Amino acid sequence: MNSGGGSLRPCSIDATVPGENPTRRARPSCVSATRLGARLARHLAVHRLDLWGFPYGSELSDAAAAVVAELAANAATHGRVPGRDFELRLATLSYADVDTDAARPATLRIEVADTRTEKRPPSPGTLVLPPPDCETGRGLPLVAAFAARWEVVDRMSVGKVVRAELDIPAGE
Repeated sequence: MNSGGGSLRPCSIDATVPGENPTRRARPSCVSATRLGARLARHLAVHRLDLWGFPYGSELSDAAAAVVAELAANAATHGRVPGRDFELRLATLSYADVDTDAARPATLRIEVADTRTEKRPPSPGTLVLPPPDCETGRGLPLVAAFAARWEVVDRMSVGKVVRAELDIPAGE
């Protein structure tokens, strides 16, 4: 249950992709669907990346922090269902063993899931920037700028998962 604060609880996202080869995967975490919870998700992500060898302030860490911040803020703002949390999942993937993606670089996958099915964000190809005087609507274009790929998929139980993939720079 959502306590209203920035609490963190283990949970699971039912959104695996056939053929993926995760090299590192953090246990999914439930985060309260609040502004404080969104902030906690960002801190959790950069801390986990640092433990995995992607230090604070690195290109990947900074990009991941921006993506997690936007996706978590969207989950807390638009995907919020009273009494329900959102979920954060991080994984690094290697595609060296998958024939069709042999040239694809290693990837950091960020997934944020919420339980609100009816409020889906626009698809990657349909994003439109808001007018210059509008104070909202720039989050997903920012995600699109940082992510090599992103998509919205149905969650197995109820809701949706917004998945963003960042290519891991060579040498990191």
